[in-house]
Amino acid sequence: MPEHARNEAPRPPLTERRKADTRREITKEAVRLFVRRGAENVSAEEIARAAGVSTRTFWRYFATKEQAVAPLLATALDQTLAHFRDRPATEPLLEALGRASVHNSTTWPGTSAMLTLVRQAKDNAELRSVWLQVHHGVERRLAEAIAERRGEAPEDLRGRLHAGMAVLALRTAVEEYAWQDEKGSRRGAEVLDQALAIVAEGFGAGTGTSGNSAP
Repeated sequence: MPEHARNEAPRPPLTERRKADTRREITKEAVRLFVRRGAENVSAEEIARAAGVSTRTFWRYFATKEQAVAPLLATALDQTLAHFRDRPATEPLLEALGRASVHNSTTWPGTSAMLTLVRQAKDNAELRSVWLQVHHGVERRLAEAIAERRGEAPEDLRGRLHAGMAVLALRTAVEEYAWQDEKGSRRGAEVLDQALAIVAEGFGAGTGTSGNSAP
């Protein structure tokens, strides 16, 4: 057997790929409609129709219309976590996390849509619940990444608390930036720097802040 064939990861079964494609299409249309018209003005039936599926199919994938945008919000966090894992191990924890977040926000094409959804979540309880859920989901994986970085056990209390504080800082910084006035009086990196500096006070000396200068 050729070497490249042995190294290739097996593809998911066709049925699973089709399910993933359907889920992505529903999410894409939900995001598009929410961004254009506001979540409160869009129905699950409209999302299903735009995605080319039945309403019954929509409900098989998502329990509420707001949950249909969760994959987009989760992707933002997943990619930030991936960038964090790629940062040098010698870099202070919060600096690495801050740089990873800024890099993702300035390169990921979904940033604008995410910020629009976060603005809507300020006054939409259902959408805010989804926003909070995706952050809770990434917290454990960030704790694991921090443990790997420090050579500690994943269940270490310090790592779990630091992960929780860091996720809270990232979420609050995004909300602060998204909810500020339309003129954008502060850049996203500046808001993130301030949030991480506040968290650093709880971490103690030597953790470092983001030190970012990106817009």
